[in-house]
Amino acid sequence: MLGRSKASKNAFMPTDSLVGRGTEVEGALSCEANVRIEGTFNGIIESRACVTVGEHAVARSDIKAREVIIAGKVYGDVQAEDKLTITSTGQMYGDVLAATSLVITEGGILNGSSKMEPKKDEQPSSLPAADVCLVETEAI
Repeated sequence: MLGRSKASKNAFMPTDSLVGRGTEVEGALSCEANVRIEGTFNGIIESRACVTVGEHAVARSDIKAREVIIAGKVYGDVQAEDKLTITSTGQMYGDVLAATSLVITEGGILNGSSKMEPKKDEQPSSLPAADVCLVETEAI
C-alpha cells in the first residue's frame, strides 16, 4: 500500500499544550500549537498559535504569540501578532509591545503601556496632500 495511515498523518500535527490547575511550571515554553495556562507559569511563553491564560491562572511571563487571551493574571510584557484580549476577569501588569487589535472587556485591567501597529500588509498608503484655501476676514 502506497498511502499513509491515519496514525502517521496525525503524528506530524501539532498538539495543544495545557498547564493544568494546581500545576507550577518554571522555564521557557515554545510551541507551534495553542497553549492554555490554568496553573502558575514563571518564564517565557512563545507560540505560533494562541496563548490563553485561564481565569484562575497566574503567569509571570513575557508572552509572544499570534493571539493572546488573558482571563487570569499576567505579570510581564505581551507581543501579539494579531489580537490581544483581556477579559472581564483578566489583569495584565506589563506593556503591550505589539498588537494589531486590543480588546479590553469591562472589568479587565491593563496596567502598562500599549503599542499597536497595523499588519504589514495593511500599512496605510500615503495620501495626497489636500489643498488648503485661507480666507481673510476683517473684524468689525
